[in-house]
Amino acid sequence: MHSFPVAKSGQVIGLLGGSFDPPHYGHVHITTSALTRFGLDRVWWLVSPGNPLKKNGPAPLEHRMQAARGIMHHPRVTVTDIEARLGTRYTAQTLVALRRRYPGVRFVWLMGADNLAQFHRWQDWRWIMDNVPVGVIARPGDRISARLSKTAKIYAAAKLPGRASHILGHAQAPAWSFINLPMSHHSSSAIRARGEW
Repeated sequence: MHSFPVAKSGQVIGLLGGSFDPPHYGHVHITTSALTRFGLDRVWWLVSPGNPLKKNGPAPLEHRMQAARGIMHHPRVTVTDIEARLGTRYTAQTLVALRRRYPGVRFVWLMGADNLAQFHRWQDWRWIMDNVPVGVIARPGDRISARLSKTAKIYAAAKLPGRASHILGHAQAPAWSFINLPMSHHSSSAIRARGEW
């Protein structure tokens, strides 16, 4: 286990959650892009104990933490096992706990467009959208399904135009922004399938 990351009131911190099983340069690419495109002060990688939507459990947490720290080198990015420390299992629970622990800090939930496509299956997904700005990063093959998703339709009026993505962290929720990046075809599932993890 590791200590809780440090954050000051007024900071805008992006949260990139996932199993990182394994972490790869696609994660690095979307993180560094999110820092600039969404106007974030810092990004925390929330290496999760497990994904409730996945049947098979990931590699041991400490193994994934070590691999994540080995690949993500940026002075404004912190790799953390904060969900294991908080004892939370779902994103909404984690966000409630973080907002309680870090008063005055503005959090932005970061996710790939593939997650937006099935976001309505997440526990308390409407609470997340209504309380925390969400930054969506397009990945290969997910743009159309994400834009046609239930979440995108219900929260269409809360979507910031791409040119305003840098103000996302200071926007009042519900607010979300969808950015397209030069595509990276790195994939954790493909790496596992090749036996490289």
